[in-house]
Amino acid sequence: MRAVVWHGKRDVRVENVFDPVIQEPGDAIIRVTSTNICGSDLHLYEVLGAFMTAGDVLGHEAMGIVEEVGADVTAISPGDRVVIPFQVCCGTCWMCERGLQSQCETTQVREQGSGAALFGYSELYGSVPGGQAEFLRVPHAQYTHIKVPHGPADDRFVYLSDVLPTAWQAVAYADPEPEGTLLVLGLGPIGDMACRIALHRGVRQVVGVDCVDARLERARARGVTTLDLREVDGLGDAVRDLTAGRGADAVIDAVGMEAHGSPVVEVSQRVVAALPDRLAKKLMTTVGIDRLAAVQSAVDAVRRGGTISLSGVYGGMADPMPMMTLFDKQVQLRMGQANVKRWVPDILPLLTDDDPLGVDGFATHRLPLEAAPGAYADFQAKKNGMVKVVLEPGAPARHAP
Repeated sequence: MRAVVWHGKRDVRVENVFDPVIQEPGDAIIRVTSTNICGSDLHLYEVLGAFMTAGDVLGHEAMGIVEEVGADVTAISPGDRVVIPFQVCCGTCWMCERGLQSQCETTQVREQGSGAALFGYSELYGSVPGGQAEFLRVPHAQYTHIKVPHGPADDRFVYLSDVLPTAWQAVAYADPEPEGTLLVLGLGPIGDMACRIALHRGVRQVVGVDCVDARLERARARGVTTLDLREVDGLGDAVRDLTAGRGADAVIDAVGMEAHGSPVVEVSQRVVAALPDRLAKKLMTTVGIDRLAAVQSAVDAVRRGGTISLSGVYGGMADPMPMMTLFDKQVQLRMGQANVKRWVPDILPLLTDDDPLGVDGFATHRLPLEAAPGAYADFQAKKNGMVKVVLEPGAPARHAP
């Protein structure tokens, strides 16, 4: 089959790889009809290469048609249409039963000290082959799936794999008051969708921050108050000007370690990335540093007694968090990988023809799988108005339903 394969920093290729096969009775094979490039894929493209191996198949936002199931899989059958959550989870362990599927005790990658295994996301999360491919093997498929109806285009459902539940959890963890102000840092796919969800849920004022014209324009078109980082001297002061001097009731950091405004740390990350993998891994997992510009901005802009919700990916272990300020301002801090299946029952009723969240037109680019290398480069450079990319593998069915 054809698949998007990692070969090094800023080097992804579309190559022939072996087709996946059923390896365990709980596996399923799906034929991928749509698969997205996620902002967190760019961390593998740029920063976290020490944890990748040449030949790794990328991608964790896929949906398609079930082709084959193992002997223990009864919840889905060949011909069913499914979205695959980005995390592999069993559904029966202590964590899964409490809605913490991202911490699944059955698939935790204990040798790395990580939570549930993720598709296409390095040895840190289990080295599970990803979904930017024509076919995908799904472990623990009895639970690791979301069955959706045939009929509407893939765009209606594909964001259930990551974008929708990640943004939903970000808003839920921020818990903004209906009459309050929610500040969203970063208007990429997660930040953009978090703004839409917050407005749909009745938050009076949603303020989105970015420095890319296309992203700011998309948010404004949905009724978001926007702040252009290029035009404000101090973000915290600009937010306080909008909020009677207090600051935002809640802040979502949808940026993570790719934040602008931390040139020294950016250079440090590049130095670490250039080291041999053995040394780079140790530095990233023990003394790694992130670009904390977004977190620092969140701490500054949130009001006293407010909440910060982190959905952007961070990888460092020795970052200087402003603990005195967090304590003094009595800030709540919530974070973590989205627990996809926890939020699906809340989200599915919104994926109707009324389309209140605008999922049908959410993708800015829909491209063939073969175009992935160029799409990664443009997405990393924030070129061509690229906010969300959906790839179409287009493989024919292997088995009749």
